[in-house]
Parts: sequence; C-alpha cells; structure tokens
Amino acid sequence: MAATILDGLKIASEIRAEVASEVKAMAASGIRPGLAVILVGHNPASEIYVRGKVKSSEEVGIYSEQITPPDSISTEELLALVTDLNRRDEIDGILVQLPLPSQVDSKKILMAVDPRKDVDGFHPVNVGFLSTQRPGLVPCTPAGIIEILKRSAVPIVGQEAVVVGRSDIVGKPTAMLLINGNATVTVCHSKTHDLPGVCRRGDILVAAIGRAGMITRDFVKPGATVIDVGMNKVTDRAEFDRLFAGNAKREEGFRSKGSTLVGDVHPEVAAVAGRLTPVPGGVGPLTIAMLMANTVRAAKLRRGAGIPAFAGERA
Repeated sequence: MAATILDGLKIASEIRAEVASEVKAMAASGIRPGLAVILVGHNPASEIYVRGKVKSSEEVGIYSEQITPPDSISTEELLALVTDLNRRDEIDGILVQLPLPSQVDSKKILMAVDPRKDVDGFHPVNVGFLSTQRPGLVPCTPAGIIEILKRSAVPIVGQEAVVVGRSDIVGKPTAMLLINGNATVTVCHSKTHDLPGVCRRGDILVAAIGRAGMITRDFVKPGATVIDVGMNKVTDRAEFDRLFAGNAKREEGFRSKGSTLVGDVHPEVAAVAGRLTPVPGGVGPLTIAMLMANTVRAAKLRRGAGIPAFAGERA
C-alpha cells in the first residue's frame, strides 16, 4: 500500500490564512507587523526566494520592505544598515538573504540582527531560547516540519524520531523541537555507523542531508512518517534513471527542461512509508508560511503580548 502524501501546499495555505486573520486583528489595535528583507547583489535564486517572501507578506497584510545594496558592499556598510533596521520600531522582522558576497563577514552580520527581530531564528539567543523552551523565534523550516506533523495528526510524544543531517539551519533545530515535543531523538550524519539501520528505528524520519534520493527503502521502517527536506536539481541522465526509471510524467519533464527536482528521499520509499512529504510541494511551502508566522510572533513578543505556545514549545 502506497504512503499517504502530506500536502505541504494545503498546510501552508491554512497557516497563511491564520496569519492574515491575526494581522487583521492587530490592525484594529493600530499595529501592523513589518518585515525587512536585505538582498545583496543579483543572485538569481535569491531574487526568486525574496520575491516569494515579499509577495506572501503583501498577501497576509504584513508591511514589507526590500533593501537591495550592491554586491560591492562592505561588512561595515551592511552592519550600519542592520543597525538602522534594529532601531526602526515599524520593522518587527529582519531577514538577511544568504549567501552574502565573499568580502562580507556573514556571521558578524547575522549576529548584529536584534534577536527580537531575528525571524530566521538563527541568532544564538534564539537558539538558546529554543533549547531551554522559552518563547522565542524558531527557524522557519524546522517550525514548518512540526506544523506538518501536528496538522497531519502524526503523534510525536513517545515516538522514536531520526533526523538525518546536523546543520544549524535544519537538522539541529528540528531535533530540538522534536525533543521538546517529547520524542526520543537520534541525529545522524556522514560519520554515523550503519546509517540505514539507525534510520530504520524511526517512527518519524526527517531527511535533511542534501543528497538526491539518498534515503532508499532500506532506510525506512515500514509505516514510518518520512519528512523530506531536500531540494536537489538532477541533470544527469544516469542519476535520473536511478530515481525515476519508468515514470512517464517525470520523463517528459526531464526531456523538456533537462532537469528535475528531487528530495533526499528516493521515490521507492513511497511503497514502504506510512506518510511522506513530496518534493516539490511538501516542506518547501511551509518555510515561507512560517516566516510570515514568525514576523507576527516577533511583533507580539516585542510588544509583550501574551501568545500561545507554538512550534514545539510547551504551554
């Protein structure tokens, strides 16, 4: 029996509708959450992401500002820009789109963002809040993963969860949120012995390693919930055949575009898993939806508003 597909587009749409409703309620008190996005230079992929973030902000009623300094900007000039945004009361969230040009000290820039406005949830202060279960801002993709599980009625309490990948952006915060949700969590990486065997213990398996179709059916416990965070572009014919041989629809797309998108999970996993997020249309849409939710959350936290427990915090 094939896995139930968890529809990230539908869940993201629900969250955006909830955020729009909150923004409307805040407007009645004279508050409009504001998001500033800094996009340095002209990276085509970054420009697409930022356009999506600005468009989503407008759709839910959040004020958004896009700042586009040239790619010749120095660390000091970018720090001055961030400092100015930290001071502005109408800006609740600051997002610095990565990657930054090589001459800019990215760590210094991210550390300069006021933790109360750090809607990416990357600042060490917010990482500390997450690990000690205090109200703060949680990285968007991990927060979205938890929302997918909760809104799909996937139990977390007492479950064995395995996270493949230990990045600061996805792997580690996802593991922390699952621990906060009372799962028993194992974090795997490239040095893990018998990776398939460890993964097969997971009632929940989160794949965030950045390698196309690496998680095959041998890695998956029958009936497990598999969350695929990967987004990999496949252009090699042999690699395409390894993943999609016999899939006429994918074949047609690959022929016309010369590439196809695939996650970290091999399509054959659908025959073993109980639930599975697709790529595209799974975790991806949740990332921008959670950015919108984080901007509203930042606006409330900055103003001392009482807010409900969210994304892995305890009530």
